[in-house]
Amino acid sequence: MAKHPSLLEQFRSFCFQNTPQELEQAIEYFSVFGGTSWSVDMSKSLDELIENKILKNYTYIHGDITKITRSDKTSHALLSAAATGDGRVHSALKRARISRAEGEEAIDALCAKNILKREYSLESPPNEDEKVDEKLNFSTPFMRFWFAFVSPYFKTIKDGDFKEAMESFANRKSEFYELTFKKFSHELIKKSLKDDPIIEIGSYWDRNTQIDILAKTKSGKVIAGICKYSNQKAKKSELGKLQEQCRQAELTPNIYFIVSKGGFSNELKALKGEDVKLFALKNFKTLIEDLSEKDFIECLGKKY
Repeated sequence: MAKHPSLLEQFRSFCFQNTPQELEQAIEYFSVFGGTSWSVDMSKSLDELIENKILKNYTYIHGDITKITRSDKTSHALLSAAATGDGRVHSALKRARISRAEGEEAIDALCAKNILKREYSLESPPNEDEKVDEKLNFSTPFMRFWFAFVSPYFKTIKDGDFKEAMESFANRKSEFYELTFKKFSHELIKKSLKDDPIIEIGSYWDRNTQIDILAKTKSGKVIAGICKYSNQKAKKSELGKLQEQCRQAELTPNIYFIVSKGGFSNELKALKGEDVKLFALKNFKTLIEDLSEKDFIECLGKKY
């Protein structure tokens, strides 16, 4: 296993270790505990696990994390801003009230420690004068969870009051899970196109629009996709929305992918073909096929 396992490698290890029964449960529990290699009792509710494994152990986990961050206030402010915002550097610095110079120095240090990774828009915007900031991704889901829902509420958590932290998580958890779902959608598309393999995949963003999935194949085909983490079925309008996003970015895809947790309307299913591909939650099973002991990543720190 690589020194710094990919998100998919972390997910395969999590599923091998904890044997979730449902894909939705696997994605949601992994979004919180991914990267820790802690054993997670999948028969318990996620809220119960968060309280017992994370919040009640706040002092000890905080101590472990500050050994890495050295309790640097700038780094902690930046990490919370990146975890709770859209991830773009400019908006993270603004949220954290950090100057560009100070922020860039902190980002470089956090990337060197493998807490954060920089992600760049796969294509440049149509307007050559427009500068597009990179995004900041967390290397492990748990660190993103910690700086989104634990670190900002440390005062009340230290006093044994978890209400504020749990309410924040309840209000934003669907949006929080969506990023994990989107990253796995990239992996799913890479796995599904074996005849014409993907040579580059990521996302696109500029000041006006954002495309969840943008990829190029070996033969030169352009793929654009949209992810929908909702129990509602994706409708034909999702395809229209994706096509409009591509027009704004002046991109002409050969294939459109719509990835939807809740499935698809009959109207959208009728459009499925060579240039419109649909993936539902069940398709994610291919990411965790043939799990074995070699997928397991040992816990390097303390187990909670």
